[in-house]
Amino acid sequence: MATRNFDHTLFRKSFGNGGGKEAIPNLIALQKESYDRFLQVNISHEKRENVGIQSVFNSFFPLSDSAERVTVEFLNYSLGKSRYEAQECLFAGRTFSSPLHAQLRLVLWHQEEGSEVKEIRSIKEQEVYLCEIPLMTETGSFIVNGAERVVVSQMRRAPGVFFDSENVKLSGSKSYSAKIIPHIGSWLDFEFDSKDVLHFRVDKKRKIPVTSLLRALGMSAESIINTFYGSVEAFHSKHGWSLSFDAESFVGKKIPYDLVCANSGEIKVKEGTKLNRKAIDKLISEKFTHYLLTESVLPGYVVASDLIESETGELLLEAGSIITAESLEILHKLNFTKVPVINPSKSEMGPYLYNTMLVDKNPNQREALFDIYRAVRLGEAPSSFEVAKSYFENLFFNDTRYNLSDVGRMKMNHRLGLSIAKDKMYLTSKDIEQTIKILSLIKHNDLKTDDIDNLANRRVRAVGELIENQLRIGMARIEKAIMEKLNSVEVDTVMPQSLINSKPLVTAVKDFFATSQLSQFMDQTNPLSDITHKRRLSALGPGGLTRERAGFEVRDVHPTHYGRICPIETPEGPNIGLINSLATYARVNDFGFIETPYRRVINGRVKDEVKYLSAMGEVDFAVAPANIEVDESGRIKDDLVSCRKNGEFVMLTPDKIDFIDVSTKQIVSIATTLIPFLENDDANRALMGANMQRQAVPLLRSDSPLVGTGMESIIGADSGAVIFSKKDGVVKFVDSSHIIIESTSDENHSVEMYDLKKYQRTNQDTCINQRPTVSLGQKVKAGQIISDGHSVDKGEIALGKNVRVAFMPWSGYNFEDSIIISEKLLADDTFTSIHIEEMEIIARDTRLGPEEITRDIPNVGEEFLTKLDEEGIIHIGAEVKPGDLLVGKTTPKSESPMTPEEKLLKVIFGEKAADVKDSSLYAPTGVGGTVIDVKVFSRKGVEKDERSVYIEMQQIESLSKRKNLRISFLEDSLKSALIKLFDGKRLSINFDKLKAKAKIDSKELSAFSKSQLVKIVVDDSEAMDRAEKIIKTHNQQISEVERDFNDKVTKIKIGDELGQGILKIVKVYIASKYRLQPGDKMAGRHGNKGVVSKIAPI
Repeated sequence: MATRNFDHTLFRKSFGNGGGKEAIPNLIALQKESYDRFLQVNISHEKRENVGIQSVFNSFFPLSDSAERVTVEFLNYSLGKSRYEAQECLFAGRTFSSPLHAQLRLVLWHQEEGSEVKEIRSIKEQEVYLCEIPLMTETGSFIVNGAERVVVSQMRRAPGVFFDSENVKLSGSKSYSAKIIPHIGSWLDFEFDSKDVLHFRVDKKRKIPVTSLLRALGMSAESIINTFYGSVEAFHSKHGWSLSFDAESFVGKKIPYDLVCANSGEIKVKEGTKLNRKAIDKLISEKFTHYLLTESVLPGYVVASDLIESETGELLLEAGSIITAESLEILHKLNFTKVPVINPSKSEMGPYLYNTMLVDKNPNQREALFDIYRAVRLGEAPSSFEVAKSYFENLFFNDTRYNLSDVGRMKMNHRLGLSIAKDKMYLTSKDIEQTIKILSLIKHNDLKTDDIDNLANRRVRAVGELIENQLRIGMARIEKAIMEKLNSVEVDTVMPQSLINSKPLVTAVKDFFATSQLSQFMDQTNPLSDITHKRRLSALGPGGLTRERAGFEVRDVHPTHYGRICPIETPEGPNIGLINSLATYARVNDFGFIETPYRRVINGRVKDEVKYLSAMGEVDFAVAPANIEVDESGRIKDDLVSCRKNGEFVMLTPDKIDFIDVSTKQIVSIATTLIPFLENDDANRALMGANMQRQAVPLLRSDSPLVGTGMESIIGADSGAVIFSKKDGVVKFVDSSHIIIESTSDENHSVEMYDLKKYQRTNQDTCINQRPTVSLGQKVKAGQIISDGHSVDKGEIALGKNVRVAFMPWSGYNFEDSIIISEKLLADDTFTSIHIEEMEIIARDTRLGPEEITRDIPNVGEEFLTKLDEEGIIHIGAEVKPGDLLVGKTTPKSESPMTPEEKLLKVIFGEKAADVKDSSLYAPTGVGGTVIDVKVFSRKGVEKDERSVYIEMQQIESLSKRKNLRISFLEDSLKSALIKLFDGKRLSINFDKLKAKAKIDSKELSAFSKSQLVKIVVDDSEAMDRAEKIIKTHNQQISEVERDFNDKVTKIKIGDELGQGILKIVKVYIASKYRLQPGDKMAGRHGNKGVVSKIAPI
C-alpha cells in the first residue's frame, strides 16, 4: 500500500478543534491485511504462522489409513504466478488467480509381526495442484469472470460463553440461560425450567438435568456437592451437634431460629433478632464460636460426603442425604465426632444444582452417558458403555471435532476467570463447572447478564477467514476421498497426486465467489462507493442474521460502536442497522474485534502515546472527547470534563481521565466525514447525505468542494482511482496514456513507467478516465499523486460541482423536492457524464452447425449494414442509435416448411438463405452513442478473421511502442548515470580520440552514444565497480521489458481460452454522453435531495 504524500495537493485551512494529529490508517487495510495474512505469499515456509492456508493444511494432515501402513504428510504450499495480469482479466472476462500447489509426502511403514516398532519403508514426495486461488488487486477487489467483486466482512457473534436472561410473559419472572458456542462443533446450552431446575441441551436437542452432564464427566454426588458448594464441619459437643459461628454470613440478617451456645447451652440470640455489626462484635467478645444444630436449625442441611461405617464398610448416608436429628443420633452412637454438611439454600449460588440432583434419574456415569447419547442421536441406543463414552468425549473434548478457536478460548478464559492454556481449543470440565457456577450465581443474586450487542461479543470475519472456511469445506471432502483411496488401493505403487482429486476444492472456492451473499458485485459508481464497499460490515450471510429474524436491538446503535462502527451510515430499507461501515480510525485486531485509538492521559496531561482498545479493553476506563481544551504542554484546561465510562456519560476531573479521543472524526465513517458541519445536521438527513454521496455519477470534470473537511485528499489517495509515484524522481515523458519517471533516489537511475486507464467501463457503466497531473521535467516525491482519476480533482475526491444555488419559489416548479436548473449548466456541460455500455455476442458450435459472425445476414437490407466492416462487426467511431445493427450473426436452423418468401429468397440467393436465421446483436432501446472499442476473442485453433487480425496487429503495435519508449528512456537513464559517474575521472586506456590518462568531463562524455559509454575504462576501480553494477541492472531491466513484451505478444497470438462450444466472442463498447434532464436526481451533502423538474432558459 502506497505511502501518502500530500505536499502537492490543494492547501486547506482547518478551523476545527478536534485533534486529528494521528494519521488515518490506510482505508482498505482491513481487506489487504486480512488477505495477505491468509496467503502468506512472501513468507518462507518455515516462518509461516498457523493461519489461513497454512492452518487449513495443518488441521487436515497428516492422514493415515485404518491399518496405519501409510501416512500422507503436508510439507508446504506455494502459490504460482498468475497467467494474466489484472487488467487482462478484466478485458477478457477471466479470473485473476494464482495456482495453489501443495508439497505432500507419502510415507510407507513396515512393522514386524509381534513388534510394536514401526520402520519407514519408503518416502515419496510430490507437488500436487489443488486449485486456483483468486488474487486480490492492489485496490482490494477480486476479478472473477471479468467483473470486479468485493468480499464484504461479516459481523458475527464471537465464539465463547454467553449468559442471557429474558422475561417470561406469563409469570413475569426472568428466565436465565447460558450458551457455550464453539467455532466448530456442537452448541451446549444451559437453562432453568419453571421449577428452577437446571438443564442442558446439546445442539437444541432434548433437555437433560445438568447433573447428568457432571456425572458423565465422572463426578459423583459427593464431588458435585464439594465442587459447587464446599462443606462445613458439624462437631459433636457435650450439648449435641454444633456448627462454627461464621460472623460475616449473619451480618444484617434476621435470624429465623434461636442461636444456642454449644459450650454453655444458653440462648445467645433469640429467633427474629436482626444482627447488626455491634451485636456481632459483642458475640465475638463473649467467645461465641459454635452454635447447636437444634431441630429449628436442621432443616435444609444435607450431608456433603458419603458416610461409611469404618468396621463393616456399610454406606450409612449418601452425599446429598437430608440430615435429621435421628440420623445425627445414630452417627453419634457409631462414634462419628465430625460430619461434613452444607445448606444449599444458604449458599451464594443457591439450591438450584442440589434441587437438580434430586430430580435427576441418572444415578451414575453409565446411565448419564446413555441418556446423553439417546438425546443427541434422537432415541438411538448405544451398543456399549465404551461407545457412549467415546461419543460423548468426541462431542466436546476432541480437538478434531470441537474447536473453540483462539478467540473462543480467550473469551472463555476472560468471562469465566480461568487461565487454561491457549492451545486447548476444546472444552474442559473446568469450563463446564465454572459456567454452571456463574449461571447459578447470576440467577440467585440477579446479577447482570451479557449484552450480545456489545462489540466485545461480536467479531469481524474478514475476507481471509471467510475464504479459509471455504477451503476447509473443500478439504473435508478431499480428506474423505483420500481415506477411501488409502484403504482400497495398493499402497506400494500409489503417489500423492493419484490420491488427490482437487475438484471439491475448486468447486468450494468457485461457489463462494460466484454465489455467496458476502461476495458482491463491486459498487464502482464513484471512488467513494468503491472504497466504502470494501469497508462495509454485514450482519447477514452464512451463519449470520436474516432480515426477517433481526429485531430492533441488534439494529440499534450501541455505546460500544463509538469509534468502531459509524452510527450514521447504514441503508434506509430493510437492512437498516444490519449493514454498517467501519469508523474512520478503526482497525480489526488478530482476534477479529474492532479497535479504536485513544491518546493516553496521565495526571490530567495528554500524552503522545496512542493505544488501540477493543470494546472489551475499554471497560472501566474514562475517555474524554477530542475537542476539549488543552494547553501547549498537553494539560487539560477544564475543571470538569464530560467523559464516557462503561457506556455512560459522567463528569470527571482531569486527573481521573484515562484516555482522550484522537480526533472528532473517529466516531463516523469516511463517507460521513465528508459532510461539513455534520454536528449541526439531523441524524436522519446526515444518513441520507452519507448514502447519496455514493450515488454521485463521475462528471466530465468534477470540482473538489470549496468547503471541505480534510478527508477529501485521504479518500482520493486510498481509493485506487489515482496513481502514485513509487520513488523520488523527474518526469521524463508524459502523455494521456503514459507517464515515465526517472528515479533520483537510487544510483542506478531506474525508470518507472505508469500506464493510465483510458475510458474504461465500471460495473455500473460509469467511466474511468485517468489524467496526468504532472508536467515534463517536474520533480516528484515518492507517494505523490501523479494522475487524477474519475471523480478526483487535484488529488481530492470530487463528487460534484460547485454551483450557485438560490432558495426561492419559482411558479411552483420547485415545490417540495423539485429543483429548477439553468440552461447554462447544460450549455457548459457542468453536470454532463459519460457512460459506457458493454454489448456482447457469442458465436457457438450448435447441434445443427456453427454460428457465424458475418455481414451476410438474411432479410437485412444493405442500408442497415453501412456501419459494419467486411466481417460483420461495427467500426470504432461509428455513431449508433437504438435498434442499430452492431454485430451480424447467423445461426443454423432446422428444416421446416418454407414460406413463399423463403422460397423466393432460396431461388435468388441459393441454399444459404434458407438454412440460417438472423441472430445479430442490435443496440437495445435507450442505448446510443459512439463505439469506442471492439474486442474479438477467438477460440484457440480457430482461424482468425480479418477484423481479429487487425485488432491483434493494433495491440501488438501498441505494445511495441510502449516497449520502445521504455527501452529508450532506460538507455537515456543509463547514459546520464554513466556520465555522472565518469565525470572528472581519468581514462585507463585510449578511447576514441581521447588518450589514456586524459581527464574527461561531462561535456565530452555527452557526445558519445550509450554503446560507446559502456566501453569506457577509467583508473578509478570503485567507479568501475559501480559502473559494472549499473550496466548489469540496466541489462536486466532491458531483458525484463523484452520478456514482458514477448509474453504479451504470445498471449495475443495464441488465441483465447473460451468456454465449451464457444467459437468466438465479440464485445462492443458504446460511450454515451448524458446531460442533465428533468427527472434526474440531484443532492447536496446534507441529505438535501431533489428531482430536476424544469430547465429554465436563463
